[in-house]
Amino acid sequence: MSKQYSTQRDIEKNKSIPKQKEKPNCNILSKHFKKIYPIGIHRSCSSPLSLSSLSLSLSQNSIDSSFTADSSTPLDQKILSALRLIAPPERREVPATKIIRQPSASPIEEGGIRRCNWITSNSEKVYVQFHDECWGVPVYDDNQLFELLALSGMLMDFNWTEILKRRELLRESFAGFDPNNVSKMGEKEILEIDSNKELTLAESRVRCIVDNAKCVTKIVREFGSFSSFMWDYVSYKPMINRFRYPRNVPLRSPKAEAMSKDLLKHGFRLVGPVIVYSFMQACGMTIDHLVDCFRYRECVNLAERPWRHV
Repeated sequence: MSKQYSTQRDIEKNKSIPKQKEKPNCNILSKHFKKIYPIGIHRSCSSPLSLSSLSLSLSQNSIDSSFTADSSTPLDQKILSALRLIAPPERREVPATKIIRQPSASPIEEGGIRRCNWITSNSEKVYVQFHDECWGVPVYDDNQLFELLALSGMLMDFNWTEILKRRELLRESFAGFDPNNVSKMGEKEILEIDSNKELTLAESRVRCIVDNAKCVTKIVREFGSFSSFMWDYVSYKPMINRFRYPRNVPLRSPKAEAMSKDLLKHGFRLVGPVIVYSFMQACGMTIDHLVDCFRYRECVNLAERPWRHV
């Protein structure tokens, strides 16, 4: 009887003691994760473990060097493989390479003198001299204008440097570019110039110069002078441009096109709009020196003078 009573009392006593809540076993995963990612995963299981947290941990921490094949378990290896699959790829930092910028081609600057950009360190002396002394200077002499028109026509076959190298030979061959003398040249003189290997001038080009000389003499008889006839196209005043870059300089202009058409009507040859515009640049009818060229202001001062026909 006493034994039964004691048993019943123990049962009631156990009922009165509240049962402790069983804590979930969080140490199984945390033990393995902590070995690999000791920062990203906490021991607390209060918040559910998500893939994003695992990915963040993987991107922030590398594999622990202590986690080797000898100390790993099959479960560790499976967890590691799973994390590698869900983690974003590591970003490798590419070392910044030093960019070496090549110096851009600039015009010749000697003693503080700045020229147009098409005059470079590789430009030949004869071309630089032509730029510094002749190109863009207003010309009013009939013979000089005829010479520049003939030289501009040779741009069909040569560039300015090649033409200027032959300039003295051309003057000797064409009697100083006197239109009266050139217009009287016959077949013998034309063939002699054509056969000159130093000039390398085609026979057709020689005949064009001779024919143009005949046209000049006709204009002189009709208008008084070749200079006044040519300068009348620009109202006896050079056109002053303000170009800053070589790409702004045109190859032709409306004035050049009008002059070309009129010269063709008077019987001239090799006087297309591009050739005529080159002639206008050379004889100072248009000032196309770049604004930062030292010759720009000098040519503008010459262009702003009153009409001075010689």
